[in-house]
Amino acid sequence: MTTVARRKTPKSRHAASAPRTARRQGRAFSGSPGEPGRIGWLYTLPALLVYGTFLLWPLARGAQFSLYHWDGLGQATWAGFSNYTATWSDPSLRGAFGHLLVLILFYSVLPCCIAFVLVAAMSRTKIRGLTFFRTVLFLPQVVAMVAVAVAWQWVYSADGPVNTVLGWLHALGLPDWRHGWFGDFTFALPAVGAVGTWVGIGLAMVLFLAGVQKIPRELYEAARIDGAGPFREFFAVTLPGLRRELAVALTLTTIMAIRNFDLIYMATAGGPGDATKVPAYEVYNRTFNTGEVGLGCAIGVTLAVLAFAVTAGVRRLVEGKDA
Repeated sequence: MTTVARRKTPKSRHAASAPRTARRQGRAFSGSPGEPGRIGWLYTLPALLVYGTFLLWPLARGAQFSLYHWDGLGQATWAGFSNYTATWSDPSLRGAFGHLLVLILFYSVLPCCIAFVLVAAMSRTKIRGLTFFRTVLFLPQVVAMVAVAVAWQWVYSADGPVNTVLGWLHALGLPDWRHGWFGDFTFALPAVGAVGTWVGIGLAMVLFLAGVQKIPRELYEAARIDGAGPFREFFAVTLPGLRRELAVALTLTTIMAIRNFDLIYMATAGGPGDATKVPAYEVYNRTFNTGEVGLGCAIGVTLAVLAFAVTAGVRRLVEGKDA
């Protein structure tokens, strides 16, 4: 029996020899011009050139400039890591990084939570015109942030819709909550964050809707047969099924918060005072307004490292050890 079991059939011998044949063919193709592997690299070469020219090379030059004191015109002097030290020792820059943490809450955490609630509700009921609502919610993602900033300046203005509605509520006896939102030291940063929440909900919701359609309906039916309510069904079925989409949504929205410049520049210019200054705005401000090119580059490199760390951390946290 042992002899029969170990005897190889023609089919098994063919299967065993297939990898060796493939390796021999690979060795036969290696080293000669036009081989498949090198042709593949040639296809990627234009993309690698563009990536290296417009991303890696500026990043390397920025890292080099961050080691110098330079006003952008005269002779640069060696600074070592003093620009990086100033990034954390300067109170205004520390405040900018603190504002960034607040904006990450508005840009990333709140949109994902709101989108989760909406998707969980849609997974239990059939909504007519879902494509229309999906398009409307995703619309802020395709509008330039400059246009968004101009539109929200009007929304937050003294005679805009927000203060008009609050005026009606005040007329009904509620406290007067009207403010000059972008000009108020207390409410300017949350007002900017609310705009980011409005922009980010559509992206998170579209990702979650695409992910929830891949969850087998049998899991929902089994959960309902077991008597699961909406909350238990969400935490037992929907949330585990959307881990990868949640990682993507958190990564994209967090990076959107980290590189938030155009909205701040157009809506508040970092004001009032330093109330809405963020690191991305300080890169521009220190480089072009105050002539501290080295410090601006140091802030930019710090932001790049922070973006890589946040991306890796979010994937590790949400997707676990498989990330």
